[in-house]
Amino acid sequence: MNQFLSTLVFAAAALLVALGLAQPANAQPAGSQQSGPVGAVAPALSEPATGAVRGQNIFDVQPDASTEAGYRDQTNGERAKVQPGNNAPMWRQVAAGATGYSSLPVSEAPEAGNLIQGFVKYPFMRETNAGEAWRQVRNRWILPYGAALLGIVVLTLALFFVAKGPLGRKHPESERKFERFTPFERAAHWSNAFAFVVLAISGLVMAFGKFFLLPVLGLSITGWLAYALKYVHNFMGPLFAVSLAIIIVIFVKDNIATLADFRWLTRLGGLLGDEQLPSHRFNAGEKGLFWWGVTLPGVVVVGSGLVLDKLIPGLGELRGQMQLAHMLHASLALWMVALIIGHIYMGTIGMRGAYRAMKTGYVTEGWADEHHKLWADDIRAGRIPAQRSNDLNPAPERPAAPLQA
Repeated sequence: MNQFLSTLVFAAAALLVALGLAQPANAQPAGSQQSGPVGAVAPALSEPATGAVRGQNIFDVQPDASTEAGYRDQTNGERAKVQPGNNAPMWRQVAAGATGYSSLPVSEAPEAGNLIQGFVKYPFMRETNAGEAWRQVRNRWILPYGAALLGIVVLTLALFFVAKGPLGRKHPESERKFERFTPFERAAHWSNAFAFVVLAISGLVMAFGKFFLLPVLGLSITGWLAYALKYVHNFMGPLFAVSLAIIIVIFVKDNIATLADFRWLTRLGGLLGDEQLPSHRFNAGEKGLFWWGVTLPGVVVVGSGLVLDKLIPGLGELRGQMQLAHMLHASLALWMVALIIGHIYMGTIGMRGAYRAMKTGYVTEGWADEHHKLWADDIRAGRIPAQRSNDLNPAPERPAAPLQA
């Protein structure tokens, strides 16, 4: 019993000691608290020790500092003295294209210290930073007008086919045939055509896929499709570049303008009439396609594509270079697609016998007289050989179906 009482007394004494230690040193008895009006300002706390971290007091900020002279011209350090936390001067410099310090070497990251490009002004557009200007050119000019151009071309060709049908007459098979394209020329043409079609389809999906594929296939499939076609596009580019160079070299000599081409142009080659105007191996329309639809834009498209893939040393490392390369690449690629659609039309359903010429390499003498009479005359006169390759056995043609009474 005595032991229990002793333990109880010891515990009570320990509790009293603990309560005494927990009481703040500056606490005052309840009866000695100061009285005063409600809302009186409490006494300020003592200053923290030297070297201690001190938070910013909101009452130290000057909300009316913006009315002071030179407020807008303050540096970030000067602004921090009157309005701590207001980094507007720094971000204003960033938005204006200022380049700050970066520890990355310029050779590896030439624009590492620049977050936002400087301001530029393109024709028919307001002045803005280069990145936003590129975005507006792509979304407001290249894509909508490019799509309109393709639509107009397809609609025009459809109306022309309904109104005129295939151009040219049906010519009976003859023993005498002229070699229009050699096996090497046809191989170069079909290689270039295959590469161009793949590039056109993949490019159109990447440019317009979100408008006509995304609503049908959904986000995941469309995303993976565009991702895969991007690599197909990049790897098909070299084949197009090499075959384009070959096409230019082997066909350039027959695509030089002559006086007959100007006469052909005055009447559009007789496309709107019943008879075609005489022309050499290629007429003025085909020569125009060669120069303005294949050679000149093709060289720029290939060059800009190499810049976009960073395959040309010294080019493609800056955002401005990539933006310019993309605008040229996309614009001229859409231009080429529009013109090549017309070429495909004329080479297939738009003109009788044209596809067979590129398939087998040979045309009948009657076809040559109708579509390229000056070329046929040169062959008959011996100025141009009727057979330019070593293929002495032309591919046999299917016999023409007998005429029905």
